[in-house]
Amino acid sequence: MPRIAQSPADLLSQSDALNLSGLEFMQAILDGTNPGPPIGETMGYTLHSVKDGQVVFRGAPSFAMTNPMGTVHGGWYGTLLDSAMACAIMTKVPRGSVYTTLEYKINILRGLPIGMEIDCTGVIDHVGRSTGVAHGEIRGVDDGKLYATGSTTCIVMKLK
Repeated sequence: MPRIAQSPADLLSQSDALNLSGLEFMQAILDGTNPGPPIGETMGYTLHSVKDGQVVFRGAPSFAMTNPMGTVHGGWYGTLLDSAMACAIMTKVPRGSVYTTLEYKINILRGLPIGMEIDCTGVIDHVGRSTGVAHGEIRGVDDGKLYATGSTTCIVMKLK
C-alpha cells in the first residue's frame, strides 16, 4: 500500500534514487517501501498499479478540485495525466538516470462528476537514451467511459 511523504526528509535522496532503476523506484512506492509524493494526497489520487511501461493511478476529484463554475478544473485532469504518463516513462529509466516532463497535452472529452472514481493510465510509446514519449487516458472505474486523453514527451538524463 503506498504511503505519502509528509516532509522533504521523507523522500529518497538523489543518490539513493539513482541506485534504483525507474521500475524498481515505482514498485517501491507502490508496495510502500519508499514514500510517494504528496501531490497525490493533495489532488486525491494514489498509485494503483505498476508494470514495465505502464502505470495506473486511481482517484476521484473532490469539490476542492472545482473551478468557479463548480466543475472539475482542467488542471486536475492535467496533473493526473502528467503523473501517469511520466511515471510510465519512469518504469523504463535505467539506474543512474532521471527524467522530467518537457511538455504534455491533454484533451478533456467530458466532464467528471465530483467524487467519481477513475483510473488514469499512462503507457509508453518510446523510451530511448534521451527522450521518452507516452500517452494516457482517464476512464471511469464503474462506467468505463473515456473522460480525457493525453500525450507527453520527457527528457531522460544520465547522472551517474
